[in-house]
Amino acid sequence: MKIEVETQDKARYMGLLLLADEQESMIARYLTRGDLFVMRADDGRVVCVAVVTDEGGGVCELKNLAVTPCFQRRGYGKYMVGYLCRLYACRFGTMMVGTGDSVTTVSFYRSCGFEYSHSVAGFFTDNYDHTIVEDGKVLTDMLYFRKSLC
Repeated sequence: MKIEVETQDKARYMGLLLLADEQESMIARYLTRGDLFVMRADDGRVVCVAVVTDEGGGVCELKNLAVTPCFQRRGYGKYMVGYLCRLYACRFGTMMVGTGDSVTTVSFYRSCGFEYSHSVAGFFTDNYDHTIVEDGKVLTDMLYFRKSLC
């Protein structure tokens, strides 16, 4: 596996980014200001993408993490998170991640060492033009998790 930063044509990964964030206009809010990481298999296929932004005050945020469906549940997402935490530990004290109240995603981030920080009530209903459903549950609030990087 090889992980590289994409600086030129970030939008070409929109299809994969939409797996983790269902609305293109929301992705556009952070894609241009964030670092886009692309993990590729040895044959060049895209395995995983992630976007990390500088939120100021020693905090970075994992805004998007998406694994190509045929590579899911093989540890690539967790590997990417670990890679990003090690990479950003030089520059930031804390990494944040926001997600919906879904058992699958919450347990994933907890398994990566993130702890609950706070919630933003009504985030999904206020900011998305359609209902977001994960694990059979309608998402309303954004749950934020944090991980100390140092």
